[in-house]
Amino acid sequence: MPKKYGVKEKDQVVGHIVNLVLTGKLRSGDRLDRNEIAEELGLSRAPVQEAVVQLEHDGILSTRYHRGAYVERFDHQSVLEHHELHGVLNGIASGRAATNPTDDVVERLNGVLESLRSRVDSKRFQQSAAKFRRIINDTYAGPRLQAAISAASTLMPRNLSSVYTDSHDQLLPFYEAELAAITGRDPDRARAVCEERSRLMGRITLAELVRRGVLPPSPHQTHPLRSE
Repeated sequence: MPKKYGVKEKDQVVGHIVNLVLTGKLRSGDRLDRNEIAEELGLSRAPVQEAVVQLEHDGILSTRYHRGAYVERFDHQSVLEHHELHGVLNGIASGRAATNPTDDVVERLNGVLESLRSRVDSKRFQQSAAKFRRIINDTYAGPRLQAAISAASTLMPRNLSSVYTDSHDQLLPFYEAELAAITGRDPDRARAVCEERSRLMGRITLAELVRRGVLPPSPHQTHPLRSE
C-alpha cells in the first residue's frame, strides 16, 4: 500500500486497523499482527506501535503483557456506546456555545446551516456537517475535550460517512434544532440535541454493519430511523 503523503504514519495505521475492524477482517478477540501491518503499509513498527497505544486508549484494542494486541469487544453495544459518548462530548461544547453565543459564531453557523439545507450530495453534506462541528468545538472546546471528542470519533471514519449522509433528511433537523438552542441560550437543549443525533447515527451505523455482514442481526435491534 503506497504511503499517504500529508497524513501522519501513526494516523494511517489507525485508519487501516479501524477499517479492518469495520469490514470484519478483524473481529473481537483477534490478535493484531504488527509485523504484517507494518509490511502491508510499507512502514516501520514504530508508527504501528504508536497506533496500538492510541487504539488501546480509544477502547478498540487491548494489550496483554508478552502476548500482543487484541481487538476489544466489537458488537452492537460497543458501536452504540462510541456514538453515545461522541454525542455527550460534543454536547458539552454545544452547551457552552448556548451559554455564551457570540454573534460571529451564530453568523458562521447560520451560513453552514444554509449549505446543509441545500440538499447537496452526500460528500458535501458531510463536509458542511463537519464544518458546523468544528466551528463550535474550535471555539468552545479546550484541548482535553477536543482530544476526547477525537477519540470517540474513532469508529466513525470516512469510509462510513456516506451511511450517515445518505440519511441527511433525518440528520438535518438536528442541526437546525442545535442552532436554535444555541441562539435561544438553552444549553440543556443543545446538549440533548447532540446526544439524540449521535444515537441516531449509531443506529444507522449499526444497521449498515449488519447489512454488510460485519455484525450479526440482533432481535433487539431497532430500525435506524426510529426512536428506541
